[in-house]
Amino acid sequence: MVKFLLWCLLFVLCWPLALLALVLYPLVWLFLLPFRIVGIAVGGALELVAAIIFLPARLLRAL
Repeated sequence: MVKFLLWCLLFVLCWPLALLALVLYPLVWLFLLPFRIVGIAVGGALELVAAIIFLPARLLRAL
């Protein structure tokens, strides 16, 4: 809701810039989507490595 109100304020102050932002937002989102997917994959891989490293300690704690 805050983003919408800020966009409305921008529309009142400078409507060409607000319309340009409205048009470019989906394109920027599509451009950044692969980076988000890579970030999720790298985060998962790092969590897997951490789980493998901490596995012996978790097994010893369970005994």
